[in-house]
Amino acid sequence: MTENPTPIAATRERTVDGFVREFLRELNFGQGVDLSRASVNDQYLAMARTVRHYLMVRWLETLRRQGELQAKSVAYLSAEFLLGRQLDNALLASGLEEIVDEGLSSLGIDLATLREAEVEPGLGNGGLGRLAACFIDSLATMNVPCIGYGIRYEYGIFQQTFVDGWQVEKPDDWLSLGSPWEFPHPEAAVRVSFGGTVEQYQADDGVIRRRWAPGWSVLAVPYNYMVPGFENGRVNTLRLWSAEATHAFDLGIFNSGDYAEAVRAQTFAENITKVLYPEDSTPQGKELRLQQQYFFVAASLKNFIDEVLPDGYDLHNLPDRINFQLNDTHPVIAIPELMRILVDEKGWDWDDAWSVTSKCFAYTCHTLLPEALEVWPVDLLGRLLPRHLEIIYRINDAFLAELRETYPDDELRVRRMSIIAEYPVRAVRMAYLATVAGTKVNGVAELHSQLLRDKVLNDFSEYYPDKFTNVTNGVTPRRFVRLANPGLSGLITEAIGDGWITDLDRLQGLEPLADDAEFRRRFREIKTANKHRIADVLVHRDGIVVNPDTMFDVMVKRLHEYKRQTLKLLHIVSLYEQVKSGKLDIAQVTPRTFAFGAKAAPGYLLAKQIIGLINAVGRTINDDPALEGRLTVAFPANYNVTLAETLIPAADLSEQISLAGKEASGTGNMKFTLNGALTIGTDDGANVEIRRLVGDDHFFLFGLTEPEVSDLVDRGYHPSAYYETNADLRHALDLIASGAFSRGDRTVFEPIVSNLLHEDRFLALADFQAYVDAQARVDTAYADTDQWTRSAVLNVARSGFFSSDRSMRDYIEKIWHTPPVLP
Repeated sequence: MTENPTPIAATRERTVDGFVREFLRELNFGQGVDLSRASVNDQYLAMARTVRHYLMVRWLETLRRQGELQAKSVAYLSAEFLLGRQLDNALLASGLEEIVDEGLSSLGIDLATLREAEVEPGLGNGGLGRLAACFIDSLATMNVPCIGYGIRYEYGIFQQTFVDGWQVEKPDDWLSLGSPWEFPHPEAAVRVSFGGTVEQYQADDGVIRRRWAPGWSVLAVPYNYMVPGFENGRVNTLRLWSAEATHAFDLGIFNSGDYAEAVRAQTFAENITKVLYPEDSTPQGKELRLQQQYFFVAASLKNFIDEVLPDGYDLHNLPDRINFQLNDTHPVIAIPELMRILVDEKGWDWDDAWSVTSKCFAYTCHTLLPEALEVWPVDLLGRLLPRHLEIIYRINDAFLAELRETYPDDELRVRRMSIIAEYPVRAVRMAYLATVAGTKVNGVAELHSQLLRDKVLNDFSEYYPDKFTNVTNGVTPRRFVRLANPGLSGLITEAIGDGWITDLDRLQGLEPLADDAEFRRRFREIKTANKHRIADVLVHRDGIVVNPDTMFDVMVKRLHEYKRQTLKLLHIVSLYEQVKSGKLDIAQVTPRTFAFGAKAAPGYLLAKQIIGLINAVGRTINDDPALEGRLTVAFPANYNVTLAETLIPAADLSEQISLAGKEASGTGNMKFTLNGALTIGTDDGANVEIRRLVGDDHFFLFGLTEPEVSDLVDRGYHPSAYYETNADLRHALDLIASGAFSRGDRTVFEPIVSNLLHEDRFLALADFQAYVDAQARVDTAYADTDQWTRSAVLNVARSGFFSSDRSMRDYIEKIWHTPPVLP
């Protein structure tokens, strides 16, 4: 990473006039237009670059100081960084918001208009990527040296649109109008190789060694992003890699008339970073995913060793200088890559290389679903990365030898723990590799970590009891309270001061105010204002009309069966059916707006059918005059961080209803709680900790516990039995099956009904009645407006634990041991 040899002395004038001069200069000389001819995008780009100028002095000074001190750092390796819009965060971190607003106003420009011009980078799929973004924000705010490494996807996650209610994916062309927050460095491109063979040779010292002779290569071009801490002067770095061909264009072939072939190498190379998570139901898709993973970790390790470390650094001391944090299994191929560098390129013996490598990595597991733990067939891995497969085999051989010494009479255990699976195909279990090589393995909530130890990796936790730990996830209060909810932020600051922005435990100071009638009134007014704000957004963004005077019942998360959007939908359909059949008087129904936000993976057919059903039910309910507007279903397309920042502060009820034992943690649950929504949820993931902290009286618990789920499945689960014995459930499913929501066509949603009746892997029917009963408790509680508000205030006051700053303190204490470096 390029660093200035001396501190930058100059600082930019932090005045309105100073900003205006910088902005007009950037508009003229950066965009090449004057103010009278500038488009909104011109103005946005000029303004964004002007704001980044104020941060760059701090950034370059941070780099210089880190180069000087060589303090121990964190390298956060993640296939996703779901950053959200950057402008407001930069304004907040730099303290420039008032100056920029006033400066633009003096030129007749509305800052809000320029905010809307910013395109959100779609570089993540959901919680995993947003968590990574929260963590690097916290590390910068806490003055901890960190560099994030990931992939600069050209199209990122897809843009979701609805056609007749069905999800249609379009490219997420987030770069089309320019990206002012990134700094490309093509001169620092790194060569990353694939394929080829492994050859044996005699080294100069007479030792017989092996080396990789790759078959083809691409260039990894770095794009740097600033990660500013909150008003503390530190700006860390996020480095994302983009793939380019080593020889992108063949002039001779082009001149011969074969234009497509002339750029074939370029097209082939750029496919690696074209889209986030290519659809992998095909062999080509699987291979591309593995290419992506190796591409970014190989470039990142080479960058850190060759560019970040000083010349002549003794790599035997590498564990004293860096922690490579593996964010799920996607970056685990970094382990054999570091071994390859040390053994093949540096000429180390195996034991020395393993001693260093096994002290540099730590692994965060984000799932309890076996299918989500990546397993790569050895045929694919051997074809794409033949030397790495050899290294993994050798790591496994040594590990199995250890196991056989420890468990001489338990060959079944040895086979269970092997990094190499033998069935159904021979494959590398990446979670096992990470566990063997990592210094620590952590889950992301208390229950998740317990189940990780007791069930998913139980053999390993017995063998490595000191490796396993828990770090409950958190979210950054800067983005998800201070920026997302300015009304509530102002009220909190007025009540307890602004120290909560970097010390969220101070929210406890709000607890006595839950009993203050005037505070509750103002809190309630802010919630109402937030509902009006999202109502305006939805009508202009999506053409969706909602009533701000209803309960906002919100479920936003990735569409997956285990998250159980179907359970929420069955509740809605049941309410509708009871009203239509006359069993329930519409006047008795609590007015609710049911808001959904979810994307389904392009190849996940059932999830896409569930989206279609939600929209079909919504269309029917919203158009039915018999409901008198008391029930509304809102499903805006393309839910993202930007929409979340407006929707979450408006929520009254947060739906966290995954099957117990399936959600690793959740971070949406934390964002809702911190913004004053009450939770209806199962004892799953971080819900367990939320309920314990906010209190049973302020949380709507329902459903089977994880042991009860396991027991029911072991005894044999028969979902049709619940259908037969529960009239409300039967009527709801029958209504869907009748074609009532599909214009009389019974076949459209038959796969969903059949799946629920005959498989129901995540026990939605088993938990249906308990969920409906909990919703009845919600209705009763919501009817007492003052007590509901008191509960909402207490949810905010008791949720300081869920700051990502606290998560980072836990990582530092338990795993990284990286002290802050004060400016």
